[in-house]
Amino acid sequence: MKKKILVLFFGLIITCSDLSSQNFYSIDTIQQIEIQFSQSNWDYILDTAKQGSDSYTMATWVKINGVQFDSAGVKYKGNSSYNPANAKNPLHIELDHFKDQDYYGIKDIKLSNGYHEPSSVREVLLYGIARKYMPASYANYAEVIVNGSAMGLYTNVEAITKKFLDDRFYSDNNSFVFADNGGCNLVYRGTDTTLYYTPYTLKSDHGWTDLADLCGTLKNNISSIENILDVDRALWMLAFTNVTVTLDSYLGQSTHNYYLYQDHNNRFNPIIWDLNGGLGVFNKLSMGPSLTVAQMKVMSPMVHSNDSLWPLVKNILAVPMYKRMYLAHMRTILNENFMDSSYYNTSAYLQSIIDSEVSSDPNAFYSHTDFVNNLNIDVIDGPKVIPGIGSFMEARKSYLNSTAEFQQVPPTIDSLGVSDTLPSINTSVFITASVTNANQVYLGFRNDFMDQFSRLQMFDDGTHGDGSAGDGVYGIYITLTTTYLQYYIYAENLNAGIFSPQRAEYEYHVLNIEKGIVINEVMPDNQTTQADNYSEYNDWIELYNNSNSAVDLSGYHLSDNASDPAKWTFPAGTMINANGFLIVWADNDTNQVTGLHAHFKLSASGESIFLSNSSMQIIDEITFPTQSTDKTYGRYPNGTGSFATLNPTFNSTNSEPISVEETHPLLFSLKLFPNPANELLNIEYEAMGIHAFYIYNSIGELIRQGNINNSATLDLNAFSEGMYFIRIHNISKRFIVTK
Repeated sequence: MKKKILVLFFGLIITCSDLSSQNFYSIDTIQQIEIQFSQSNWDYILDTAKQGSDSYTMATWVKINGVQFDSAGVKYKGNSSYNPANAKNPLHIELDHFKDQDYYGIKDIKLSNGYHEPSSVREVLLYGIARKYMPASYANYAEVIVNGSAMGLYTNVEAITKKFLDDRFYSDNNSFVFADNGGCNLVYRGTDTTLYYTPYTLKSDHGWTDLADLCGTLKNNISSIENILDVDRALWMLAFTNVTVTLDSYLGQSTHNYYLYQDHNNRFNPIIWDLNGGLGVFNKLSMGPSLTVAQMKVMSPMVHSNDSLWPLVKNILAVPMYKRMYLAHMRTILNENFMDSSYYNTSAYLQSIIDSEVSSDPNAFYSHTDFVNNLNIDVIDGPKVIPGIGSFMEARKSYLNSTAEFQQVPPTIDSLGVSDTLPSINTSVFITASVTNANQVYLGFRNDFMDQFSRLQMFDDGTHGDGSAGDGVYGIYITLTTTYLQYYIYAENLNAGIFSPQRAEYEYHVLNIEKGIVINEVMPDNQTTQADNYSEYNDWIELYNNSNSAVDLSGYHLSDNASDPAKWTFPAGTMINANGFLIVWADNDTNQVTGLHAHFKLSASGESIFLSNSSMQIIDEITFPTQSTDKTYGRYPNGTGSFATLNPTFNSTNSEPISVEETHPLLFSLKLFPNPANELLNIEYEAMGIHAFYIYNSIGELIRQGNINNSATLDLNAFSEGMYFIRIHNISKRFIVTK
């Protein structure tokens, strides 16, 4: 019922077509999942399969929020959380196991049962924190009903599937390894790839040699590790698991619960998985005795740094710069989530969402009292002690701040500068940073979001656009070869380091480069939007001329293949007007002579497009992810802005993005608490900078607007009782005002 009501209310602000896979993981929406088996002994069948072949059992149907899917695959999952004696076991639903079908692109559904987790918030909370610093799953809650009987409340976690990889890495067919079993510690076992078959699981058609090379590089050639591993992402994962004492991970005894995916740069990216054992639930750090709660609170930030069984820790942190970067990341995670107790407020908010469902859960492992208490108080679970989240992390942050590593004073990055804030392509600029207490400063940069960041040392010598020598301003001269530059600053002294922005490399500064002719909007799946001059609904590419003069495109080229930039050439006499648009149909139809028809088609699953001039120099390029039918991927603002999913604006000025949350889930989430509220409403969102907000009443009238920066408290005294919606960047959330 909750889901149905929420969809109805959202219809006041957004259309039903805006409801997508992201809504399935909306933080404040409890999903309803119904499963119907033809067999009354379905539990016995699932138990037998789990303990035998681990195969899927066909459900007669599965309903997700009322949408029915026939012949879906269902099985029990989990290791310690699964037990045939449990009335509620974790579930894995595969909608397309027996039949090709999906729910807004989602085919795999992973449901955790709350084992050893009385608070019921750890997994959702921790994934929310992790997403600020690395690609990580979305998570929320679901009520599950099997054969008409309520099974209770589950945690619903986004599976690491090809869709996940395509959304985050814009590919899904590279080497892909799952470190699910104990012992995936990345210790080098030699060049014989069969030695890695156990315990790792290969999820791609190839990759054993790549995995062996990674382990060998960790052991024997650490100076080349950045060629085969995204070291910064690995540092973020290690920092996150250490700060939050998430030991059912690479950091703990089992060295597992992560994926490795090889990106376009042939570097493995670690992806964290299975966070329900975080915040002190799982207490095995090594083969020795389990840690007590007191010991976990004071776990060293450098744990395993001298242990060869954890080479990802020992060998990487043996590099002084990597160690300082790792500690900088730890400080950022601690400062942004735990120093102001935002983690606690979020935990309380999550509990408010699920309180009634926890109370009525027929198969809960814990009492409602344990559920409430575990927000602060330890809960005894047989021989195990489940730490109270608040008391645990308050002690943890006090300890970390007292350590020698955290007592070191990092540099301060006071300001950044660019010699030309809107430079032209193929020109050079000085980038500067005012830094104190540093002996080394670096510029990390890349020219495309899929590239690997490179580092250049910056100088305070008076010859690099840095002013006077020794004045604390560091500079570097860099040539701009594409239409934008993504960059960050890293500064360090002998004891500590710091980034700007502090979430680098996951976040970064952007220098936009003055654009002439650009790829402005693309439609890779045109079903009903716009027909061409032959009445066919084909893919199209829109160009835009940012200049005030018409441009002759004769001899220019368009391509979807970087190795063949001249795949299609503009005919002689092709002009694009000043501040004008030009449409090219990407239909690979060589027989159509009226209009512009390129010799290739676009892929709705995502690809790259390249625009080159007559000298074969690429002047603009884009890479777009999977696109929905009759939606476009375009620049906002028109001609100059970043790309996002849009409602189509064929041959005209681009509209606002449909939804930042829907199109770029890594960028944004909006939190409101308490909800309902009567006097004050707290607003938090995960996006940098100042953003406009708009508040609507229940009939869609705009009643308040303004600007906020990351968080704000809204005074509700002037609001009458009722339902309202707040929108930031077209993400709409409802809230209730009570009097």
